Amino acid sequence: MEKGVVLKSTGSHYKVLDDNGTIIDCSIKGKLRIKEMRITNPVAVGDNVLFEIDIANNSGIITEVLDRRNYILRKATNLSRHSQIIAANIDQVFLMVTIILPETPVEFIDRFLITAEAYRIPARIIINKTDLYGEDEIAKMEYLESVYNKIGYECIRLSLVENQNLETLKLLMKNKISLISGYSGVGKTTLLNSFNPSLLLKTGRISDYHKQGKHITTFPEMHMMPFGGFVIDTPGIRGFGVVDMERNEIYHFFREIFRISSLCRFNNCLHLDEPGCAVRSAVENGEIDFLRYRSYLNIMDGDDRKYR
Repeated sequence: MEKGVVLKSTGSHYKVLDDNGTIIDCSIKGKLRIKEMRITNPVAVGDNVLFEIDIANNSGIITEVLDRRNYILRKATNLSRHSQIIAANIDQVFLMVTIILPETPVEFIDRFLITAEAYRIPARIIINKTDLYGEDEIAKMEYLESVYNKIGYECIRLSLVENQNLETLKLLMKNKISLISGYSGVGKTTLLNSFNPSLLLKTGRISDYHKQGKHITTFPEMHMMPFGGFVIDTPGIRGFGVVDMERNEIYHFFREIFRISSLCRFNNCLHLDEPGCAVRSAVENGEIDFLRYRSYLNIMDGDDRKYR
């Protein structure tokens, strides 16, 4: 029996890096059931697996997925009861956002961040394409930075054209397993090509009509970095439905709401319309940003539509 880590998952075939540094093409033997979870992919990028070598076909057969120390989930579709594991066993996540071409809505950012918070995975925000921003875009960028820096999420400005903060990101990712996520077209794949030009990953142009990116990365894939560590590239995510959260615990994953919730009159306050709610008071006086609170309300309403 061999041991390795899954570098790429297409849903039926997998690339596995073994302990000797060799990449093996693998498949699954039968159906793997992971703790009765309703997931579309029993084996995910980042999983540590056991596999048998099939000498005749020069391939491997995955027989077991070892315990995960963490993972990050999203709903498979808006209407599905199943979910998809984006990646497992990761040290940190980076959400790449852009102010234009395409614009990343605040609610998308919030849904991603609370999911990372729920699985106790450190998260940072990369604001890309800063070289394209005029006065209006710079004002929006500074607003986002003020909102998220205040609650403890570091924001890193990035311009690959002007080589802004590329070395900073390399230092943050060195010798770690990092995941980069975000809308299609925000520049995730271009960043990976900058990290490791030998990857030659395919990138796409932004649609002139919709001002949105096209899905170029089809499946999640983990790439070895020359500066040490791995970076997981994910397909562009347009919607991010949260899963595995009880309605009465969602506020726990909004850092500033959770912090102030201890001042509410009632211990079971959901911060909707209860009397003596310290959270709503904090929104009214500007201590909690209104758009963050609106994201919270939409998630509480179960609104998993695309965010505009």
